[in-house]
Amino acid sequence: MRNSVRIGTSGWNYSHWKGPFYSDDYPKSKWLEYYAQHFNTVEVNATFYQLPKPVTFENWRNRTPESFLWSVKANRYITHIKRLRDAEESLKRLYDSAKLLEFKLGPILFQLPPDFHYDETIVKGFLHLLDPSLRHIFEVRNDSWINNVFFQQLKDHNVAFCIADTAGRYPYSEDVTANFVYIRLHGSQKLYASKYSEEELQNWACKIKGWSRDTYVYFDNDFAGYAIANALRLKEILGC
Repeated sequence: MRNSVRIGTSGWNYSHWKGPFYSDDYPKSKWLEYYAQHFNTVEVNATFYQLPKPVTFENWRNRTPESFLWSVKANRYITHIKRLRDAEESLKRLYDSAKLLEFKLGPILFQLPPDFHYDETIVKGFLHLLDPSLRHIFEVRNDSWINNVFFQQLKDHNVAFCIADTAGRYPYSEDVTANFVYIRLHGSQKLYASKYSEEELQNWACKIKGWSRDTYVYFDNDFAGYAIANALRLKEILGC
């Protein structure tokens, strides 16, 4: 069976994409439907700042095609306030909301803050809380997390290490720790604001083919609509 490769962007509701992607006369209320005509997945960042009401998740589910998948970024209360400690209740709230997406729920991303240092015991306790029927990802922003003990913990729970290109600002590793790969492309030269070159996209395509796993790729270089252009081109290169 061929591995699934899904390519999209981190968010879709950017006002500065009007012109580069959404035509001037296209109503903003229909932007999601328009986006879903071009991509079969999106990464939701809004959930990081505030968990939306249940009706929002239901609307997202109902407004997108059956084959569409939503990757959900976990609320910062879990990662930045609780820092993965005593997270059972907050994790349940996240699951209860995200599962309203039903079969359209994709992976759940936990992005950790730069001042959060690796702690083996904390990670062990948190990983045991995760629902094994879902796919989860850790994106780290402190060098202390780049170690074999942490990677083995992720492997033991089939949790992916996020391969995140951040223009050199945060730690980078291509360790594959799960039966799927999760890639976030924030910009190679300038965070959120640089466009990937044809050579860079071809290089990413080669890596994705080499990993031979289900793969999720989200472009977060939203400035000037670069994310849209790069995502469409990578789709074209990979034929997906």
